[in-house]
Amino acid sequence: MTDIRVPNLGESVTEATISQWYKSQGDAVAADEPLLELETDKVTVEVPAPAAGTLSEITAKSGETVEVGALLGQIADGAGAAAKPAESPKPSEAKPAEKPAETEQKADTAPAPAAANGGAATEVKVPTLGESVTEATVSQILKKEGESIGADEPFIELETDKVSVEVPAPVAGSIASLAVKVGDTVEVGGLLGTIAAGAAGAAPAAAKAEAPKSDGKPAASGSGNMPPAPSARKALTEAGLSADQVDGSGRRGQVLKGDVIQALEKGVAAKAEAPKAPPRAPTAADDASREERVTMTRLRRTIARRLKDAQNTAAMLTTFNDVDMTAVMELRKEYKDVFEKKHGVKLGFMAFFAKACVQALKDVPAVNAEIDGDDLIYKNYYHLGIAVGTDKGLVVPVLRDADELSFAGIEKTIAGFGKRARDGQLKLEEMQGGTFTITNGGIYGSLMSTPILNAPQSGILGMHRIEQRPVAINGQVVIRPMMYLALSYDHRIVDGKEAVTFLVRVKEAIEDPQRLLLDL
Repeated sequence: MTDIRVPNLGESVTEATISQWYKSQGDAVAADEPLLELETDKVTVEVPAPAAGTLSEITAKSGETVEVGALLGQIADGAGAAAKPAESPKPSEAKPAEKPAETEQKADTAPAPAAANGGAATEVKVPTLGESVTEATVSQILKKEGESIGADEPFIELETDKVSVEVPAPVAGSIASLAVKVGDTVEVGGLLGTIAAGAAGAAPAAAKAEAPKSDGKPAASGSGNMPPAPSARKALTEAGLSADQVDGSGRRGQVLKGDVIQALEKGVAAKAEAPKAPPRAPTAADDASREERVTMTRLRRTIARRLKDAQNTAAMLTTFNDVDMTAVMELRKEYKDVFEKKHGVKLGFMAFFAKACVQALKDVPAVNAEIDGDDLIYKNYYHLGIAVGTDKGLVVPVLRDADELSFAGIEKTIAGFGKRARDGQLKLEEMQGGTFTITNGGIYGSLMSTPILNAPQSGILGMHRIEQRPVAINGQVVIRPMMYLALSYDHRIVDGKEAVTFLVRVKEAIEDPQRLLLDL
């Protein structure tokens, strides 16, 4: 009897949720065959079978939360499981029932599918999606079976937790078969479909007769055969428009985000369309026709779960202060050109706030601590999480050992985070291990907010927009560039006095930046 246990899931990750079992109790399994899928806050991983045999017992069911090393089930030895059962493919890679049987064979064991003209077809597989990214979701199929396609023309769009990528056709020809459908989860190297060399007519007749699959996305614009770009699709959804209402200016008539904005400026009205799913709550008939149900992305689901967990777990409270930005703005104005020329990066406000927070964390160590069961863990290092907004959602890469970095080092690291976050190239380890977080809603125009903790941290600083306000200084009313600061903290660890002291320390450092240079 062989135990199946939760594997090591990475630094600081102690538990996961079972999202699905691929096998049922009593099924035969092969060694290294995927048995189940685990989901953590950051990534989804598959647990392979440690040995061949029969899945004799499942001790943890789908939806349960399990810790690293916990027993998931057991495999009984048996010769009958030496080969992987062909009839039990991974659910997310199951082929549509109407596909010819030969397209369901494994790519590494079956001969290449033959094109209608007798030539070999070319397989299209899931490309490498970046370090630590092992799977993606098929968000859109850009071509149907039987359609012609050019070399390097987008074929399928994949979505990971961090980025959307288009898979281009490796050769020109026609789509001989599709091995996936919209919504499927595919692994790196998995088969997406095959392309037959030749014209569109070279595709199998059965594929031509097959009804087109609906992927739930807006139809391509009438001016071309390309579906809207991802950013345009989002803008269309928010505006309640369909793609055929907008003239596309992209390649082959593709609708771009700018086209949607231009159409809205011209006053294009949204069409009422039938609801895609029953409404969540009773609504009037005219309102129901204007609703749309969209599946949440993996990243959005993770963000929602973590934020709600933080609210449910921590005794969250927010305290406020304001800070006069005059000294920092004058210092930045005087040296920004020299700074950029020497270091190759612009001098922003974030470096000042990062340094100020490190100073404050040293003075108020409770804000840099966390709760672990009945223990308090005080961190004698300063890994600052820097919240970065992307089209897919909020990510928080970690500025490690911020106390040891110079102003230039901080600005360079943050600039690199921002670029990689937008490109979906952040590594998993770059978003782990933070002890305190800084978020800047001011870049979006926020005047004041109450940020939510990034669990298990006990503090998060919210920066906001700078605006000219009258303030009293030495008995005189003067106009100064002021910013509101907000510190949300876990009241289980941090007392009100400590929270206020922390904000005062940050305020003092920003209003007198020489204190940062003198470590005061």
